[in-house]
Amino acid sequence: MKTDNKRTVRSDALALFGITGDLAYKMIIPALYALVKRGALTIPIVGVALEKWDRKQLQARIKDSLQQNGGIDDKKAFNKLLALLHYVSGDYTHPETYAAIKTALGKAKRPTHYLAIPPFLFENVIQGLGAAGLAQGARVIVEKPFGRDLASARELNRVAHAVFPEDAIFRIDHYLGKEAIMNILYFRFANSFLEPIWNRNYISSVQITLAEDFGVKTRGAFYESVGCLRDVIQNHLFQIVALLAMEAPTRQNPDAIQTEKVKVFRAMRPLAPQDLVRGQYAGYRHEPGVAKDSDVETFCALRLFIDSWRWAGVPWYLRSGKYLAQKVNEVRVELKPPPQKLFDDSPTLSGQSNYLRFQLAPHSSIGLAARVKKKGKEFVGDQKELFVIEEEPGEQSPYERLLGDAISGDRTLFTREDASEAAWSIVEPVLKTHPRALPYKRGSWGPKAAEIFAFQNGETSLVSR
Repeated sequence: MKTDNKRTVRSDALALFGITGDLAYKMIIPALYALVKRGALTIPIVGVALEKWDRKQLQARIKDSLQQNGGIDDKKAFNKLLALLHYVSGDYTHPETYAAIKTALGKAKRPTHYLAIPPFLFENVIQGLGAAGLAQGARVIVEKPFGRDLASARELNRVAHAVFPEDAIFRIDHYLGKEAIMNILYFRFANSFLEPIWNRNYISSVQITLAEDFGVKTRGAFYESVGCLRDVIQNHLFQIVALLAMEAPTRQNPDAIQTEKVKVFRAMRPLAPQDLVRGQYAGYRHEPGVAKDSDVETFCALRLFIDSWRWAGVPWYLRSGKYLAQKVNEVRVELKPPPQKLFDDSPTLSGQSNYLRFQLAPHSSIGLAARVKKKGKEFVGDQKELFVIEEEPGEQSPYERLLGDAISGDRTLFTREDASEAAWSIVEPVLKTHPRALPYKRGSWGPKAAEIFAFQNGETSLVSR
């Protein structure tokens, strides 16, 4: 890929809305510390929240966050992070809060505003930034979920565009910052041997699984408002589908890559109720914040099709859920069996043939399954998986990478307006019209009805080796 040499201008300050919140505590503050440690963050940071804290209380929160999420191994960097920090306490609906932020930002001309806050506050803050003159020359980072459906996504885009141009809006999905996800794009287009078989002629199906072996924990109220389809599949897993299915971009340029991803979303067939299996783990309705008659899904499996020349007729199976049998985060690309049954044990069905696997967590690895002959006169063999682990020490966390990119103005790993709306249009038909959530046991692979999608489980998985 050719590289676009267009220079981007770095931000000269960061305003972090929601600095006292859970997301900042667990993810963003450790990412800021990591950026300071490697000299990639030297700009002022203005934390904003409702709590009426003084500077010492904020510093104590920062220290506790780092001690609980990786530790403090560089005292000099820690002190530098504290020195960069300022704090503004105020209500996000009050103009005086934005006046105080403006004062705290001082001479900054190109701030980045990070909205690490509940989605219902996005519009208030964006409009507040615009009214206070804090949007000119600035960028805004918006956490997912970006809308609840197509209509709300369009409305949020309308509000955001009234204040910021599209190239200043960074819709963040931390999943895209994972090294393994970036490696999918690189592996596909840096290697010539894949292209001849990367199509409907040789691939029988693609399976993507993001399974967790724990429940909603303390996030029951949040999960009641989103469910698995909105929380994981419409964003995380759809983005992986786009990277696997897209055509090669003309150059290594954020807009060129986004354009190819949008083409995939627009070629996806909108989901119908029969394409979807929803599940709810036993005991979910007893979790704090969950309705006693809740029909919210904690498991979702679906089948989708991409109506393009390359992928016509190839089913894509996506699955995610809480309290499943294993923690699995991977892609499995099933290849069609050889056209002739030459040996007695030659595979004849999908699921018995060769496959390519991208394991995304806990370690980034790529595996290739091939049949190998056993010793002896008989022409019989076993399927063996050859794989390489790509994990390297010192990898950046997703939030470290994405926050650094946003400050630098690199939009490659962020979602564009048309991509966000196109993804919502695929799930729109089943957001309200869908089968009821079926109960499933904790530690299972979800409702038995999901078996129609023929996912491969258990001993074939890299995570079980």
